[in-house]
Amino acid sequence: MFFRRDIQILQTERLILRLPATADCTEWVNLRRDSANFLEPWEPVRDGAYLTRRAFQNRVGWAKRLAKERRALNMLIFHRDDGHLVGGITLDNIQAGVSKSCTVGYWMGENFTRQGYMAEALNASVQHAFTVLDISRIQAGCLPENAPSRALLEKSGFKYEGVAQSYLKIAGRWRNHVLYANLRRDRRGRTD
Repeated sequence: MFFRRDIQILQTERLILRLPATADCTEWVNLRRDSANFLEPWEPVRDGAYLTRRAFQNRVGWAKRLAKERRALNMLIFHRDDGHLVGGITLDNIQAGVSKSCTVGYWMGENFTRQGYMAEALNASVQHAFTVLDISRIQAGCLPENAPSRALLEKSGFKYEGVAQSYLKIAGRWRNHVLYANLRRDRRGRTD
């Protein structure tokens, strides 16, 4: 991890993960618009202002402020070779003190799925959370029918913990989510 122009960056073999910058707006809007039908079943309903420049500028300010306060890392994911935006990942609700926990959420542009990018980004984010942020527990939730997301979490060391009833309002309805967690010092062994 290092800093460039006050934007926090993580690098992997193929990716750069960093806070959003105002200059990312057009590419972000285009990727979100091009992937709207793909992402819609898994996300909250967004209002018409979601893809505006003003909303994105607010997002940039929010991301920088929460990163500085060590409460969240809302990162965009870029391909290292060509610099194209491929998705996003957020370590959110970062808790210090006795909890030392956070949640992780992610999204990927439709044309970049099934290429291992999100596994690479997730693993880098988990490593960062454990080693730099001193997090002990990272929680993730996804819809029960989201088999690719569940497989990603399991492949990345997250273990199934149960179901949260009416956990998030997704696609306009309160939906149950399956919960997973990755522990820094996990002694639970394999779970099915």
